This record gives sequence, structure tokens and C-alpha cells, in this order.
Amino acid sequence: MPSAKSIIPNSINLLYKSFGLAVLFISVLITSAFAQDNSPYSRYGIGDLTSTTNINNRGMGGITAGYTDQLSVNFNNPASFSSFQAWKEKKSKKLSSGRAILDMGVNVDNRTLRDPSFAKSFKASNAVFSYMQVGLPLRKGWGMSFGLRPVSRISYRIDKNERLSDPITGAAIDSSITRYRGDGGSYMASMGTGLSFFSREKFGLEEKFSIGFNMGYLFGKKDYSTRRSLINDSVAYYQANFQTKTTFGKLQASAGLQYQIPLNKSMTLTLGAYGNLGQKINAEQDILRETFYYDQGQGEVRLDSVSDIRGRKGKLELPASYTVGFVWQKYAIPNKEGGWMIGADYNRQAWSDYRFGFFVGPDYVRLNQSTPRFGASFGAGLPISISRQAPNQITFVNVALEYIKRGNKQNLLQDNLFRFTLGFSLSDIWFIKRQYD
Repeated sequence: MPSAKSIIPNSINLLYKSFGLAVLFISVLITSAFAQDNSPYSRYGIGDLTSTTNINNRGMGGITAGYTDQLSVNFNNPASFSSFQAWKEKKSKKLSSGRAILDMGVNVDNRTLRDPSFAKSFKASNAVFSYMQVGLPLRKGWGMSFGLRPVSRISYRIDKNERLSDPITGAAIDSSITRYRGDGGSYMASMGTGLSFFSREKFGLEEKFSIGFNMGYLFGKKDYSTRRSLINDSVAYYQANFQTKTTFGKLQASAGLQYQIPLNKSMTLTLGAYGNLGQKINAEQDILRETFYYDQGQGEVRLDSVSDIRGRKGKLELPASYTVGFVWQKYAIPNKEGGWMIGADYNRQAWSDYRFGFFVGPDYVRLNQSTPRFGASFGAGLPISISRQAPNQITFVNVALEYIKRGNKQNLLQDNLFRFTLGFSLSDIWFIKRQYD
């Protein structure tokens, strides 16, 4: 009687186990990370924008428009999903096997804040979830991806001690402590697909034109509060709380394209573009104005609410965005010579920046004047061996170092950020059919 012999690697469950561990790890980071940072700039807009690319792209200044990779997920340009590795059956166009990818990362940030008017500086460090993305080939030239990533982060804690005075007479009133607090951020859960519409062989390489679409749900919250306490030896003042909570969410769509052109037997030029239209996001706001006192057993206890507005409807407006760029790549020849990759991107979103191993452009937060922003990065991918019994499994430990400077001596605050990003790209060949003997 014929017996079936599986040629699927025995350790293919590694990706399943890694996925479960990644979900647990990310859940812990999400619940704890926001409380560890301190960025006053995150008070404005939807907060500090997080890195919007995977670790491989960050190591090259964030270029994404023309970038493709069979071992990681470029979730910025969905047209790149068409390049996921896949093999066809010999007698049909059906998928015989394909390489599935689990791509994830974590950021470790070290921030230094400096007021140009003072010599002192403030430092804060934190570790936060960066992204988790899964890539799957559906057939040769057609792939899909889904995942979760943060878009922005809000986290600041500022205390201000001052002597209050009458704004009309100038007479002194009392000393006060004002505590500014902010928490929240936004996330994007997305799913997309990329399809190659034109493909042919040229110089032994593939010339192809691909398009892709992403659909995602952007959601988040903003929680801002300002608490003031007056200090007096003989008079007991009640404390005041001005708090605004905002929640928001809406579906978002984006599209991209790529055209890969072989230049010779070992070089390709890939042109790419992607973008999205402007969005008005549904939002709901709670506005509270109250007096309170602090009890050691109960915490903050409300005395009186001057104003308590619940569920006020509104819109958050995000501008349209588009990115164009190219990647010029020379492929490595095993045991002979190495390869290299050069690329550049131009991004436009009410502000614009250029990316070429570094990036420069204005920050989207504008306080009285433009806030300049500059950054540079370096990255590497380190292959590691998993198991001799699973030769199709390929795992990379990806690292990236970034330096981002925001503001100068003309701005209210200078923000210097050093970011170390650690990630893992795990892949294995799936869908391998059983052979019979």
C-alpha cells in the first residue's frame, strides 16, 4: 500500500510559536511603554509620529518606494507584496509552495530635551513595540500582508513651579504647581495585497510592473490633563483639573506601484510610488473642568464639576501623502563578489522630506515657526542558523541605529533622539505538497 511522505519541514511550527510569543511580547510592551517616555512635542497633533518603516528600510534612511525583499515585509508600498517568494506547479499556474514571513521589531529610545535658554537638559529612555507584519505569497507574482504597527505616541509629564500675579494690577497672588500630563497614541491594523500585472525575463532577471493596495483601520486616543495647585501656609485652596479625552478611528486606504527594470545580468533599477488621500477621521471628545482634593486612601476625589461634556462629536483631519523614489541594486555573486543597493525617496505630506541614508525636512508640529528635523541611520541584517532539519527556514536578526534631531536654537525646545531597533525576520517555505512513494 503506498505511503504518504511529507516533505514539509518538521520544525515549520516555529513560525506559529514565534507568532504566539510575539503577540504576548507586544501586549506587554503596549501596556507599559507609553508611561516611560517624556516628549512635550507629543502634546500636539496626534502625537509624536513613530518610525513608519521596517528595520531594513530604517537602516537606509527609510527608503521604501522602490524597495523589495523576499525575506522581510515592506508594508509602506503594497506593490512590493508581489515579490514574495513563490513557486508554481510544473503543469499549471497553481501555487506549489511559497515562503511565509513573520517580521517584527522593538524600539529602544534615548531622548535628550534641551531648552536653548537654559544649560540643563532632561533625559528619558523607553522601550516600545515597533511593528509586527506577516507576509504570505498567494501565487507567483501575487502576495498579501497583514499586521499591526503604531503610528504615533503621546507621553509627557511636565511640572511647572511659578509665582502667580494679578494680570491687571500685577500684584502677587500665591505660588503654584501646574502639572501637565499626556498619554495615548494611535495604531494602524492593516491588510493589503500586491499583484504583478506584467512580467518577463530580461538578462536572466525579471522585469515586472506591480501594483498594490492596503486597507487599514487607524484608531487611537489622546488624554490631556492640566492640574493646578495653589500653595499657601494659611489658606487651603482646592485643586483644579482641566482634562480632555479624545478617541478616534476610521478605515484608511492606500495604493502603490513598482516597476523593476533589469539593467544587465546582475543589476536592476526599481521605480516606485505610493500614497493616500487626505482623511477626516471620526472623533469623540470628553471635556472635564473640575475641582478636587487628594485623599491618600481614595486618590483624587471630585468636589465640584464646573463643566462635564461627554461624547462631543468631531473630526480629525490628516493630510494626503505621497512618496516617490528608486532603488538601484547590484546582486551578489556567491563566493565571488558582494552586492549593494542605492536608493532615494521624496515624501510629501503638507510638509516634505528627502531620504537617502539620511533624511531632512520640517516636522509636522509647527509652534509659531517651522520646526526643522534631521536624521541619519545605519542598519544591518545578521543571518542565524535555526536547525539542520529545517534547511528552508531563514532567520535574520535585524538591527538599526537612528539619530533624529528636532528643533534648533530658534525653537522653544531641542529634541535629540537616539533609537536602537531590534527585530526578527523569520521565514519558511509553506504549502509544500506531499509526495507519494
